[in-house]
Formats: sequence, C-alpha cells, structure tokens
Amino acid sequence: MKRFVTGWFSIPLWQRILAALVLGAAAGWLLGPAATQIQWVGDLFIRMIRMLIVPLVFVTLVSGVTSIPAPAKLGSIGLKAMALYLATTFVAILFGITGALTLRPGRGVTLEGVAAAAPLSEPVPLGERLMAIVPENVFAAFASGDILAIIFFGILLGAGLLTAGETARPLSRLFQAGSSAMLRITHIVMEAAPIGVFALVASVMGSEGPSAFITVFWLMFVVYIGGALHMIATHGGMVRLLARRPLLGFLTAAREPQLLAFSTSSSAATLPATLEAAVERMHVGRPVASSVIPLGATINMDGTALYVAAVAIFAAQIFGVPLGVGDYATIAFTTMLVSIGTASVPSASLFLMAAVLEVIGITPEQTALVIGFLLPFDRILDMWRTVINVTGDLAVATCVAAIEGELNDSSSDIAAIDLIG
Repeated sequence: MKRFVTGWFSIPLWQRILAALVLGAAAGWLLGPAATQIQWVGDLFIRMIRMLIVPLVFVTLVSGVTSIPAPAKLGSIGLKAMALYLATTFVAILFGITGALTLRPGRGVTLEGVAAAAPLSEPVPLGERLMAIVPENVFAAFASGDILAIIFFGILLGAGLLTAGETARPLSRLFQAGSSAMLRITHIVMEAAPIGVFALVASVMGSEGPSAFITVFWLMFVVYIGGALHMIATHGGMVRLLARRPLLGFLTAAREPQLLAFSTSSSAATLPATLEAAVERMHVGRPVASSVIPLGATINMDGTALYVAAVAIFAAQIFGVPLGVGDYATIAFTTMLVSIGTASVPSASLFLMAAVLEVIGITPEQTALVIGFLLPFDRILDMWRTVINVTGDLAVATCVAAIEGELNDSSSDIAAIDLIG
C-alpha cells in the first residue's frame, strides 16, 4: 500500500488527471446510465474547489496589489488586461462565424419533434451588469460569491494598503502570508482532482452516450476546431509576439487547468488551478496573476463568444434567415456585449442566446426550439468552451506580465522542465 501511494503521488498531476479523464469516459460508456450514480463524487470535488474561490481570489488579489511598486502601475495592468481580453473575444467571434459559414452545421438539420426549452430569463442589461460591480454590501458580496464585486473591493483595499505605506505594512504582510497559505491549500485540494474528474466524465458519458452527438456533429466540429485554432493562432501567437514565449512551453504549462476546465465546465471552479499554473509554472508575477486571472474568469469568455456566434449562424441556416455583412457585424457586437460577465458555470451561454438570436430575426419560439435541441449536447460543448476561456486567461496574464516586466525570465524553461518531469 505504501509503495502504491508513493508511486501514485510521484506521477505528475496532469498525467493523473488525463488518465482519470480517459478511464472515466470508458467507464461511462461501459456502465451507461448507471455511471450517474457516482456523480456525487465529482460534485463533492467541485464543492471543495468552490470553497476556495472567494478567499483565494480576495487574499491573492490584495496581496498582489500591495506588492506592486507604484499605484499607477495598477491602472496600467488593468487597462492592458481589459484591452487584450476584448481583442481575443472579438477574434474568437470571428472564428465562430467563419467556421459556421464554411461548414454550414445547420444544413439539413430539422427540429421536428424537439421539445422547446422552458422560457429563459431576460438578459441583464450591460448597464446593470456594470453597476453590480460596485457592491452595496461587501459582506453580502462575499456571502453570495460575487466575484466581480469582490475583485473591485479587493483592488480598493490593496490600493489603500499600498498608499498607506509603512503604517499598513503589518496588514500587507498578513495578506501575503494568507496568499501563500491559500496556494498551499489549493495544492492539497487539487490532489483529489483525478477522482473528481473520473466521476464527472463517467457521469456525462453515461448519461449522454457517444451516439447522442451524431445529430449535432458539425456544430461540435465548428466549436472544437475553431476553438483549437483560436488557442493556437490567437492565444499562442499573442504569447509568442508579446511575451516571447514558445507555444509548446505555454500549452505545456497550461495543461493542468485545461484538463480541469474540460472536466468541470466551469472557469470559476478552475480558477485556483489557473492561478497556481500562472504563478508557479508560467512564473507570472503575483501582482499580475492575482488581478488579471480572477478578472478573466469573470469577463473573458472567448469560448462562449465563439460558440454563441456559431449558434447564431447555425440557427439562421436552420430557419432560412438570410444574413448580410451588417447582420454578421451585429452578431459580433451583440455577442461581445452579452459574453462579458457571463456566469462562470456550466451551460451559462444558453441563457445568452436569446439576446443574440433576437437581433437577426429569430423569434422567441424558434430560439426555444434551438435551445431545446442543443440542451442535451451542451455539456460536451461547454467542456471545450471552458478550456478556451481558461487558456485565454493564462495567455493574457502572461502577456500583461511580460509588458509590465513581471514575467520571470526562467519561464522560458518551463516546457523543458515539465517534459522531463
């Protein structure tokens, strides 16, 4: 037993997660619906991860802000991160539109016999979404897990400690110690990842089955190939151009959060692993990682934007709605707006489609049919969308760190170290 335990923990975590993912898919395929009985194990793992999110984001964010050399640099980091997040989201939308126009996934698809989805809640206007960033009650924001509000207050508190100087030094050191402790706790919880991934993937495969995805194959192809090209060309190209880091090294360092993102379908649940990968594998400075990555987990939705744009074209092809250049521009603009601040939870993008489909003339009844058709397959699509989102968070954090001089020079050695290990 001791030899087994020693051997198990000597295997790199990403390899254990990957093996669990493959074994979970095989178990789900063999067991069928019976595999859903172990979903509670995966849900327990997600619950452990969610337990960490609020304290980890808050403590590491405040710690990161207090370690910034000058207050003016905080604004510089935020503006660069926002600009890069918006740019990558726009490019992702172009990949979604182009892929759907090229492969025409809606051609020949019939919605006869599809049950319409239940009425969706109205999309929250952008103004209200931005207003909600400022919490009326900080403690209520912590209790509800409102990440954007927590980020806003954490930045303010960090800026206050930074400008207070020596007087606030003891509290700054407390947050720095807390940040180190939270990252260690993350290490401990992540050791349960293979078990949680096995249960989650087995449950999905057992309930859906591989044959269920044939009818939506071409849309899946658009999302998966478009997402892969986006990560390689956009994220990889950005890291290569701005951070002078090789694509292989970047993807190697990102593999653990990517695998976790694929199994959990939640950027929020993957946030602790993403932060850990940025700081310890990519050597992104904590001032950048602790501010850029939590922000990205909330507003960076490259995968969601690509998917929603592709579905808009997909729906137009099903219902024979003619689209012109102006319609494509409208789809891109609307998708970009509604994707900002999307909840970082599974299937959140389904609730955004009504706003995008409406602008190209798809009726609410038709939208309900499209969502009813996609709902059974959404989890397997959402798993890949989350991988794209998380990869974008890491790419932007790496680039901002390089621009701000917060990227450790040894980060270029990460790929070699990891491949050897």
